[in-house]
Amino acid sequence: MNKKINRRQFISRTATGIGAITAGSVFSSLSCTKTTKRPNILLVMVDDMGYSDLGCFGSEIDTPNVNNLANNGIRFTRFYNASRCCPTRASLMTGLYPHEAGIGDMVGSKYNMPSYQGYLNDESVTIAEVMKSAGYTTLMSGKWHVGEHKPHWPCDRGFDRYFGLISGAANYWDITKGKAPNVNRQMALNNDPWTPPKEGFYMTDAITDHAVEFLNENISDTKPFFMYLAFTAPHWPLHAWPQDIAKYKGKYMMGWDELRRIRYKRMVEMGIIDEKWDLSPRDPQAMAWEEVKDKELMDSKMATYAAMLDRMDQNLGRVLNTIKEKGQEENTLIMFLSDNGACHESGPLGFDRRDNGLPVGGVDSYMSYGLSWSNAGNTPFRMHKHWVHEGGISTPFIAKWPAVIKNTGGLNTETGHIVDVMATCVDVAGADYPEIYNGKSIKPMRGKSLVPVFKAGERNGHEYLFWEHEGNKAVRHGNWKLVSKDNDEWELYDLELDRSELNNLAKSKPDQVEQLIAKWTEWAKEVGVYLG
Repeated sequence: MNKKINRRQFISRTATGIGAITAGSVFSSLSCTKTTKRPNILLVMVDDMGYSDLGCFGSEIDTPNVNNLANNGIRFTRFYNASRCCPTRASLMTGLYPHEAGIGDMVGSKYNMPSYQGYLNDESVTIAEVMKSAGYTTLMSGKWHVGEHKPHWPCDRGFDRYFGLISGAANYWDITKGKAPNVNRQMALNNDPWTPPKEGFYMTDAITDHAVEFLNENISDTKPFFMYLAFTAPHWPLHAWPQDIAKYKGKYMMGWDELRRIRYKRMVEMGIIDEKWDLSPRDPQAMAWEEVKDKELMDSKMATYAAMLDRMDQNLGRVLNTIKEKGQEENTLIMFLSDNGACHESGPLGFDRRDNGLPVGGVDSYMSYGLSWSNAGNTPFRMHKHWVHEGGISTPFIAKWPAVIKNTGGLNTETGHIVDVMATCVDVAGADYPEIYNGKSIKPMRGKSLVPVFKAGERNGHEYLFWEHEGNKAVRHGNWKLVSKDNDEWELYDLELDRSELNNLAKSKPDQVEQLIAKWTEWAKEVGVYLG
């Protein structure tokens, strides 16, 4: 075995917390030769989508293309993100915990600490940089949000082609309108600023147009591609085509309480959740549907949100059809997930920045759907985006790879984490994850490849997983999860019996709490968490 692998194995055995894991090449595990055609990789991320928002995860929203991925691949029901857009994207791109990559919070600098500098650091490599060094064409279309300024844009970090929103959120119809406070709205084409046309522009469609263009220009029988397709949908503002909204208008007059009950029942029947996990009570900050005065407005908001997901699915279908038409479907690994749980922002009914009488979803509206609908999106769990209870960090994760995944259409309960995506890509590509890149020492990746799960349904998983975001912290070890909201008291849950996090065992199991606090603290110091 070579020196590089031995060094990583040593780090894996000695690093605090979870250690640093190296992925082995899938070529050896699949008995491939050097002449074997390497697989393409399509990585799809949506923005602010709740755990129960896909049809194949229990929703009433029409997502046939995502459902088809699930039917012809596998669904991971216990997969985790990092609770919010920037930290998750940092982990996704680098295979590290967010603080290790320099984005312990958001894209702004914080605490005067390298772990909170607000852009990807040079002690990390991106999936694009690793794939490019392995001979892949690297393509991206969509939301970046891990470096607002040059030289921290996608083409500075390994992508051959890029189109999309450098920043976090924007009006889907006209990025110059309805700017939210403290939200940037820079778009780019390759490494240059780009301004969309005033007419005929819709963000989700434009992201797809360029993805399809990049694929048509770069799909080759001789050189594989890695594409990162990062939709901004269904992140606020609520903007959708009128015909898509009309499809759902009136369907949500039942309200969020009834929607939660319906989705919960369906998820149990589908096997997405265990029937012993109770539906969590309505969020304390959510309103009872009966108390809502303007029910038609709230129905319209949720209908628009559903329409945004519907349109995302339609556009994903265009990308998948392009890959199929080019004869690459069999040899393409597709992974699909969300960056965090559904978004609670701006209170129980959300914000509404428009003149009275303007339709919901149009260019001159700027709205969110609020905490009460978010509570339904995260069925059956507690909390939302930003927090690290299950509602904030649980994501549907779907993988399809016809050449390898043969036991299709089922559910998998292996615990996975966003850091595993880098390790999986390295494994699939037979790539070399570097110790040094551009003259800088690179931190070993934290993830473990998902390829063994793709092949056999199981793997030797993580001993510990950790989270921290703005004082929200958690550690998972086996079935135990220790979690704290807003630096409050620690709570302890047995996730095998109570993934809804309703039965706090902290007082009855003080030794377990003490042990997990020690592990979390050790990890926090290692990765650079601000501890006050």
